[in-house]
Amino acid sequence: MTACDTRSVVDWLIDGARSAIESQDVLGELCSRLIACGIPLYRVAVFVRTLHPEIMGRRFLWRPGEAVSVSAAPFDTLESDDFRSSPVARVYETRMAIRRRLADSDCPIDFSLLTGLRAEGVTDYLATPLDFTWGEIHVATWTTRQPGGFSDAQMQGLQAIIAPLARVAEIRALRRTAVNLLNTYVGHDAGERIMAGQIRRGHTEAIHAAIWLSDMRGFTTRADRLAPRMLIELLNRYFDGQVPAIRRYGGEVLKFMGDGLLAIFPVAEGSGNISQVCQSALAAAREAKAAVAEMADRNDGSADSVRFGLALHLGEVLYGNIGGESRLDYTCIGPAVNLAARLEKLTAKLGRTILASTLFAQHCPDAFLPVGEFALAGFAAPQMAFGLTDEPA
Repeated sequence: MTACDTRSVVDWLIDGARSAIESQDVLGELCSRLIACGIPLYRVAVFVRTLHPEIMGRRFLWRPGEAVSVSAAPFDTLESDDFRSSPVARVYETRMAIRRRLADSDCPIDFSLLTGLRAEGVTDYLATPLDFTWGEIHVATWTTRQPGGFSDAQMQGLQAIIAPLARVAEIRALRRTAVNLLNTYVGHDAGERIMAGQIRRGHTEAIHAAIWLSDMRGFTTRADRLAPRMLIELLNRYFDGQVPAIRRYGGEVLKFMGDGLLAIFPVAEGSGNISQVCQSALAAAREAKAAVAEMADRNDGSADSVRFGLALHLGEVLYGNIGGESRLDYTCIGPAVNLAARLEKLTAKLGRTILASTLFAQHCPDAFLPVGEFALAGFAAPQMAFGLTDEPA
């Protein structure tokens, strides 16, 4: 059988697989190029671990005539029997390739996956480690339905592309990890700005936004009586009642301050959608209010529900890098944020969950009613506060 010359594929990978924009496009184009070189692929998968708070990695799966599918694996996958007994787990553990020539009658069927593949007509299975430069191991698997399995020449062609494929996978994984970490710790919008190069200290811009500032009631007392682990669990459940709603309605969570949360709903410059942004922020606030109200304080056995206060304001904020030397925070500051903080403190005094400023409430006129003018620290003139019409005083 003639040799399978995959040098053109190697060159494409060494050049960074530039014609493939997304990671799944790399696998799709790679398989097409290998088939053109005479390697009859059937099912190819790449497993890449990542740094993410909810998933341990992603699988890219290619089949002939289908778009590459991408699926995420949660952390508990690592503890499942299916994963522990899989060839992928074995490659992670041993850092060695695994080949099973299913066309051979005496081929060991020592992984449950192989039974299903043989039933599909697969004649050869190869799992190869993708060695990243800092020591991590990731995995690619290759199958064919060619009678007799992969030829020696086809195996050589596949082996030739493994190292450059690992380099491309590593580069793409590094960027994915950077994006995951930025999204996790500073938020999607701030993360995109940082990735775009906005990292200089003092680099800020004035933006118009609806401001969300919330705080748990009685947190200091709870912190004093709860075990640390229970307190963390409570905080995580408490923030789970707010963050999804904020993100669903277009908000950006900027920071957690103990039991406090600061978020913004940016108003696109020149869009004229201020009322829409405020209504979205209010819809998120209502969802969060309902979600937090459903939280029973299971940690200390109390019958009291977890309660919180939330202030909504609209104004101009300075958004960008603030901090000292090489330790920065991408956040927002300004008098508008200060006013939101003062209104949030007022919620407890008035026994209300949500208060809004005049500037915010005027864009949701049917939702709010005035509850009085109040002297707020740091502001010369009294400020009007607005409560929800359907929330009793």
